[in-house]
Amino acid sequence: MRTDVLVVGGGLGGVAAALAALRAGRSVVLTEEFDWLGGQLTSQAVPPDEHSWVEQFGVTASYRALRDGIRDYYRRHYPLTAAARDAVQLNPGAGYVSKLCHEPRVALAVLEAMLAPYRAGRRLQVLQPYRPVAADTDGDRVTAVTVQHRESDERITITAPYVLDATETGELLPLTGTEYVTGFESQSTTGEPSAPAEAQPLNMQAVSYCFAVDHVDGDQIGDKPANYAYWRNYQPEFWGDRLLSWTAPNPRTLESSKRTFTPNPDDDPLAVIADQRRTGGDTNLWTFRRIAARRQFVPGAYGSDICLVNWPMIDYFDGPVIDVPDAAKHLAAAQELSLAVFYWLQTEAPRADGGTGFPGLRLRGDLLGSTNGLAQAPYIRESRRIKAEYTIVEQDLSVAVRGARGAVEYADSVGVGMYRIDLHPSTGGDNYIDVASSPFRIPLGSLIPERVENLLPAGKNLGTTHITNGCYRLHPVEWNIGESAGALAAYCLNHNTTPRAVRNTPASLSTFQSTLVAQGIELSWPDITGY
Repeated sequence: MRTDVLVVGGGLGGVAAALAALRAGRSVVLTEEFDWLGGQLTSQAVPPDEHSWVEQFGVTASYRALRDGIRDYYRRHYPLTAAARDAVQLNPGAGYVSKLCHEPRVALAVLEAMLAPYRAGRRLQVLQPYRPVAADTDGDRVTAVTVQHRESDERITITAPYVLDATETGELLPLTGTEYVTGFESQSTTGEPSAPAEAQPLNMQAVSYCFAVDHVDGDQIGDKPANYAYWRNYQPEFWGDRLLSWTAPNPRTLESSKRTFTPNPDDDPLAVIADQRRTGGDTNLWTFRRIAARRQFVPGAYGSDICLVNWPMIDYFDGPVIDVPDAAKHLAAAQELSLAVFYWLQTEAPRADGGTGFPGLRLRGDLLGSTNGLAQAPYIRESRRIKAEYTIVEQDLSVAVRGARGAVEYADSVGVGMYRIDLHPSTGGDNYIDVASSPFRIPLGSLIPERVENLLPAGKNLGTTHITNGCYRLHPVEWNIGESAGALAAYCLNHNTTPRAVRNTPASLSTFQSTLVAQGIELSWPDITGY
């Protein structure tokens, strides 16, 4: 096959990249390994982690269209109560982690609708389920990528003048020989206050297999997982308790904090204020990432709330899953951990009434498109990362370093984002790393590899460090990265130039940034001084 822009990986960054290139008139082939497009929002089942101002500014126009589309889908197709239907900022799940907690399948439907006109016109071809297995290069250029069907030996080789790596782990980087890093960089390399003295390339953040549950009458307990005893007694040195408990480190203070779990609380979902600046929202884990609040819907539509489990106790950090020969073993163990957590919830989890276990809990794999009850894909927080023309470091955006100056205002900005530097426990035995950050920009230099000319990152594999990955990995930032990468590939084709030339030629950079602004991509944060 041949196309103008090849996007490998159909997560949020990949979909955004494809849409941007398509809007600019180019043809696109988009490949995805799993059954659903959308990555962390759908196949990984993670409700959107967003900043507090998401309803006003700080995201791209197309990301806002996705969010609006999700709310419209509920209003069109779901039996909402009149009050929920009238809520301008409808939060279907009334979860505290996000202003838009929802069922993953709804996001999938909206993403597919956004792509549908281009698929019908054959300007977009989507290959599923295919994963990259090989690549051809000529000097500093990638000439072709070969993908293989997930369940057979069928292979397709695709050539394109621009190739975008939107995979969850930067799969194209080793296949194409693109220079990259993994894990912790050393402090002597990056100058980051939170970096270790020596590089630790296999020390990476935990991965998680999320799952959804509801709670109904009756005994829903199934078979005990084979490795349940191991996980039931598992106690990391830094945890302060067994992993399977309501006690876990507070990510910001590292002090032991006790959570609660109360299925189907007697709460008013319209009164929920989802703002993590006010509270982490995770005191009651049932409502933290709730994706369906039964009282948002007419009586009888839902027999129970639906709770999405993405909690500290499902973080798997016994070993990395990138650049190791036993990655499959660790991914299987991460699934085992999640199934053990579910069984513990059903049988042994302490209840507020003094009893143990919630036997009425059910896995809702039907809502996640899976047969084993878990999300289709693992939530992988950390990718391989390109060695870039510009690498974003902690001191670019840390409040402790920058203070009132705010984050560095990159002149080559291609977008914005905001989230605390939030690193989960890692495979090297590190606890949470949490650093307050300022609203930041996305520099074009972080999207351009040091050497390779026509491969662009379109997700978590841009030029961040292990530390700054902690705030550049969230949903709206990944979308913005992918959208800007897709727009850049199209711009280079339309103007017969290269990404490196765009960044390093002032007139070209200005023109490209103007095209981004015209598409609704914000390049800077509002100046609110004096409001």
